[in-house]
Amino acid sequence: MEMFDVTTMDGAFDEVSAASAGGAPFLICFGATLAVAGLSWFVLPVEVAALVVMFQGGVALPAAFWLERRMGRARMSAANPLKALSVQLALSQMVAFPLVIVVYSLRPGGVPLAMAAIAGAHFLPYAWLQRTSIYAVLAVSVSAGAFVLQVALGALAFPAILFFLTACYWTAAPLLVRHARRLAA
Repeated sequence: MEMFDVTTMDGAFDEVSAASAGGAPFLICFGATLAVAGLSWFVLPVEVAALVVMFQGGVALPAAFWLERRMGRARMSAANPLKALSVQLALSQMVAFPLVIVVYSLRPGGVPLAMAAIAGAHFLPYAWLQRTSIYAVLAVSVSAGAFVLQVALGALAFPAILFFLTACYWTAAPLLVRHARRLAA
């Protein structure tokens, strides 16, 4: 088991990145469930496919925690001063979920765009926590890309946004793993 000097901020940041593999397990698992949700648009009514999108995290989250245990280099210690903050950042997107419910009630086809906007906002603080601009680029890419797809494709944007998110997540994941390993070395 690796030990990090969590009495220094550098050590605390390094431990956060090492323990989470840079957050890559979450991007991998959520990318997979979003891809499946995108496929659901082709076989289910849009109202049902939107529900799949809204609740795909129920599958992705436990899978991501499982994968994080396998990919992370060390568990985060209770003494890490960033532990509580990292948990709060992870849960921050939940406060925006009522917006997704409102979007669903007004226009179910808009759920992927709402989810992308929330994900983009959720990723931005991770640029600081994980000490990499990868998350800043991911945040802007996810939000702006989903918006452009929605404007360009209209009602057909539903699966395109979800496949775009998957591509963004799966592109960022290996970069984040490499970054986390560099910090932990």
